[in-house]
Amino acid sequence: MLTVIAHFWTLPGKEAEMKAVLLEARETYLKDKGLVSYYAMQDAKDPTAWSIIERFEDEAALGIHLANPYFKKFGADTAPIFDPARPVQLLTHNEI
Repeated sequence: MLTVIAHFWTLPGKEAEMKAVLLEARETYLKDKGLVSYYAMQDAKDPTAWSIIERFEDEAALGIHLANPYFKKFGADTAPIFDPARPVQLLTHNEI
């Protein structure tokens, strides 16, 4: 099992836009073969802080996810609302 965790920040005032994108992404990505779970979260204290946790059966499932045409749309939708002063933190873990 492979887990990918992304931490990122939106520009202040862009929280509703990010929430809408993440809800659409969840509905889309949960159809990917081999995606076990997809959780998108907003920080309880900092409304501009977000996390996504995705669990994949294996590397091949991650490849399917990355090849999903929606992946490019997600990037295009989020790029203008990300806080450029705070780079995305991306972690990939093998579950034990």
